[in-house]
Amino acid sequence: MKRSATARWQGDLKQGSGSISTESGVLSSSQYSFGTRFESGKGTNPEELIGAAHAGCFSMALSKILGEAGHTPEQIETKATVSLEKVDAGFAITTIHLDVSAKVPGMDANAFAKAADQAKQGCPVSKVLRAEIQMDAKLIG
Repeated sequence: MKRSATARWQGDLKQGSGSISTESGVLSSSQYSFGTRFESGKGTNPEELIGAAHAGCFSMALSKILGEAGHTPEQIETKATVSLEKVDAGFAITTIHLDVSAKVPGMDANAFAKAADQAKQGCPVSKVLRAEIQMDAKLIG
């Protein structure tokens, strides 16, 4: 299974702008720019999208782990806060903080904490943040 998204950028960093689209059409020419990334402009940004992907993936992974342990969750809510910070070599995503709350009947806090840690380590988005990045690059005229 492969999924794809496309980004298009025009212009320089500060005055330029871009759009992001996903294969599913959920995002279709969604605007992003310097202002949406480093200021409070209207639109999206890569860090917000990484946060959404991580929160969604983690919640599904936790649901799977809880279900396998015989505890079907009534609700899982995950907020992923992605920190983009200036470092010596430019900017870097330095941390992603997952803030999770769940309603899981019959589960004790220690078992839940263990399941949440398993989900944090095992969800595919957590893993991709440590993955090899492959690339093909070509200059078009």
